[in-house]
Amino acid sequence: MPEISRRDFLTRTAIAAGAAAIAGHRAQAAETAPRIRRGTDLVTLGNTGIRTSVLGMGTGSNGVRRSSRQLRLGQAEFTRVIRHGIDRGLRYVDTADQYGTHIFVREALKGVPREDLFIQTKTRALHPEVAKVDLDRFRQELGTDYIDSLLMHGMGTETWPADMRSVMDVLAEAKEKKIVRAVGISCHGIAPLRASTGCDWLDTQLAPMNPFGAVMDAPAEEYTECFQALHDQGKGVLGMKLFACGGHVTPDERRQSLEFVLRLGCVDAFPIGFESPEQIDDVLDTIEKVLS
Repeated sequence: MPEISRRDFLTRTAIAAGAAAIAGHRAQAAETAPRIRRGTDLVTLGNTGIRTSVLGMGTGSNGVRRSSRQLRLGQAEFTRVIRHGIDRGLRYVDTADQYGTHIFVREALKGVPREDLFIQTKTRALHPEVAKVDLDRFRQELGTDYIDSLLMHGMGTETWPADMRSVMDVLAEAKEKKIVRAVGISCHGIAPLRASTGCDWLDTQLAPMNPFGAVMDAPAEEYTECFQALHDQGKGVLGMKLFACGGHVTPDERRQSLEFVLRLGCVDAFPIGFESPEQIDDVLDTIEKVLS
């Protein structure tokens, strides 16, 4: 019998454990979810009415270097990657104040009809007055009158719905004024994710999802249970870290993760950080093969 590495063993074990979660939701998903065939297909995020492509372009991996305040790829190459994605049919652009990429995203999107885009960003504001300033600054930096999805960035505890209430009220008011279309959180841990399932304020949720349990503090099936609950409640469910921040990027691992997430039936869309047009093409091709 051929030997396998410890990494291969752990990966296969994780895939097997996640398979039960996939099987449990596949029948329900087949009845309720529209048939997705490509990463460029448009989906609606829960009950928000907001449409986006299944695959999104993340900008965290291309963030600004603290030492030089320069975009890591450079504006020209960053723009080339983003515009290639848009030319291929992608509409989802994920950024954050913490990434330092707002103004670079604005440059990359010049000339693209605003109604063709789903722009999501994130605030680290802990005080309502800071949140108000962020709302104005973000829109100016991004060159837009409104933000499609504004998330409170990196919630880390199960008490965030109480701890962040004053900031949440500011964002809810912004939604009423149509400055933002949807509000929510991003998180990595299972505790804040579970807390999201009981929060009526939340419209969109961004959290890790991959079959390896990487960048997650609980097995994938526990995250899946929360994702399914949010999906059932009409929330927009967004997955991230499919390739575990570059920790699982072999062709086989990429395919495994994409297949895992796409077949859950409770993840609406997901951003991936790209550094070249070829990477976008590869993921789009893999998605189409998986879904065929």
